[in-house]
Amino acid sequence: MSSSQPVTIEEIVDDFEALGDWEARCDYLIDLGFDLPDFPEQEKTEENRVHGCQSNVWMAADVKGNGQPTIELRAVSDAMIVRGLIAILLAVYSGRTAKEILETDIQGLFSTLELDRHLSTARRNGLMGMVQRIRGIAYQAVQQS
Repeated sequence: MSSSQPVTIEEIVDDFEALGDWEARCDYLIDLGFDLPDFPEQEKTEENRVHGCQSNVWMAADVKGNGQPTIELRAVSDAMIVRGLIAILLAVYSGRTAKEILETDIQGLFSTLELDRHLSTARRNGLMGMVQRIRGIAYQAVQQS
C-alpha cells in the first residue's frame, strides 16, 4: 500500500479476502488509518464532530459542482481502528457524486468485509453514525442542486 495514491475500495476488499483471519484484517485496518490525509486542526470543531462514536471523530466535506455535485470528504479520529474505518469510508464515498453516495449498498460492503460480525456494537454504531453523516451531506447536496 502506497501513501502517494489513495487505496481503492476494490483493493481493500481484495486485501481483506487475502488476509483471511480477523486479527490480520484488524492490523490491516490500523495500517489503513495511518495513510489518512491530514485533517486541519482548525476543522476539529463541534460542528464537524460525528456524534454517536465511542471515540472522537471529525468529518468535513467539500461539495463541488451543480446538477451532479461531487463530494470530497476528509475525516480523522483519535482511535486507530476508527481511523481505518474512516479510510474505508473515504475509499467508498469520497470523490463520488451525491447520487452515487445515496445509492451505495454500504451494508453489503460491511458484510463482505465482515465488519458486521467482528466490530463491537459500539464500533458498529459509530461506523453507522459516520455513514449517516455522509449520507446527510449527500442528501443536502442533492436538495440544493
